[in-house]
Amino acid sequence: QMPGTARHDREMAIQAKRNLSKTTDPVERLRLQCLARGSAGIKGLGRVFRVMDDDNSRTLDFKEFVKGLNDYAVMIDKEEAQEIFRIFDKDGSGTIDFEEFLVTLRPPMSNARKEIIMQAFRKLDKTGDGVITIEDLRGVYNAKHHPKYQNGDWTEDQVFRAFLDNFDSPYDKDGKVTTEEFMNYYAGVSASIDTDVYFIIMMKNAWKL
Repeated sequence: QMPGTARHDREMAIQAKRNLSKTTDPVERLRLQCLARGSAGIKGLGRVFRVMDDDNSRTLDFKEFVKGLNDYAVMIDKEEAQEIFRIFDKDGSGTIDFEEFLVTLRPPMSNARKEIIMQAFRKLDKTGDGVITIEDLRGVYNAKHHPKYQNGDWTEDQVFRAFLDNFDSPYDKDGKVTTEEFMNYYAGVSASIDTDVYFIIMMKNAWKL
């Protein structure tokens, strides 16, 4: 269990709901609606789009886009949806790349925050190949404190796998965590934390940096 994330998650969700009433920017409104569900909220929307992307094109047309938002129970009117779609359909092709869309939807982070997230990533990525795997975690993350390991439900590897699944893209749990996935996860957590200083302290404590 990641230290403190449940509490940050709750704080962030409450804050997002509060801010929703204040903002008129359609992209920000969509971002806040996702974050009101916690730090995995944006990932969750990604999962909905992924399911709809039958032909694996990783793009959505307007109809699919609106259907995805509705399936995810995002409250949005058609004009607002059109406005958001236009912002992302930069080349006017009538389709948007949903990976790019999800990255833009991710709350912006200062360089100081990105840097500390990357420090944590590099610490976990023992082999230095830009991907965190179970092998990487063996020497860094202690599975023996995990309650499911202690009561004999899980092996060490199962603990590692569950740990990696936290960060993994929800539609593509392959037991490998890329920099992008790690960043996406922490962008969610970061949104609930007002100051860089506090975010950095939290990361340093969590990962013993």
